[in-house]
Amino acid sequence: MRVTFLGTNGWYDTETGNTPCVLAETDEQYIVFDAGFGFRKVKDMVSTDKPVLLFISHLHLDHLIGLHTLPLFNIKQGIDVYAPKGMEKAVRGFLKRPFTSPIIVLKTTMRFHGLDGSGRLPFAIEMKKLRHSVPCYGYRLETTEGIIAYCTDTGDCPNLRRLAAGADLFITECAMAPGDTSPNLFHVTPETAARVAAVSGARKLALFHFDPGKYQSLAHRLNAQNSACEIFADTIAANDGTIIEF
Repeated sequence: MRVTFLGTNGWYDTETGNTPCVLAETDEQYIVFDAGFGFRKVKDMVSTDKPVLLFISHLHLDHLIGLHTLPLFNIKQGIDVYAPKGMEKAVRGFLKRPFTSPIIVLKTTMRFHGLDGSGRLPFAIEMKKLRHSVPCYGYRLETTEGIIAYCTDTGDCPNLRRLAAGADLFITECAMAPGDTSPNLFHVTPETAARVAAVSGARKLALFHFDPGKYQSLAHRLNAQNSACEIFADTIAANDGTIIEF
């Protein structure tokens, strides 16, 4: 599996990166997590006719705004969009005037699906609600090439550890700065993310969704990586363009 980080900022774009999007390519499909402004890069990375599956975690705009770039796409096989049951209707509702170009004018066919928690697609999938200010869900995908857990926008919670359990790659947010002790139920520090990875038996931790106000340079992200590595050695602070293969 080849995982490419296309957007690693939370909230808004800065010189450190675009808002969230992660692309995982397997032998059988392209798997996209969230559609922040980094999503626009997907159009240049889908080079075969393998299925394209997009998983949406929640409805905050920094995870949807990249859908505004869909008129630039021309993916012949279309895109299957998955979101928690009921949420897929809101995602579909975003793709219309006055917000953006309507689905009917797109060159890429969009198909929408509601998920109810677990089941099988081309692979086993588990979806769990995370701790955030609005309904937000993490995903755990078990493919023939490995297990990947994607958990953005969350405080520490049992479901975070459940989704990360035994994952080959555990991707989670790092909105709070190293050593931050201020009360925040809805985001985590690099130390908290590392502790979750350690107790869950994950093999590798990738930090992303950095608050651009707290992480104003890539050097600040490196500080987060170093702090996390003291707890969980196999940690990387992802930047836009970071590639992980396993």
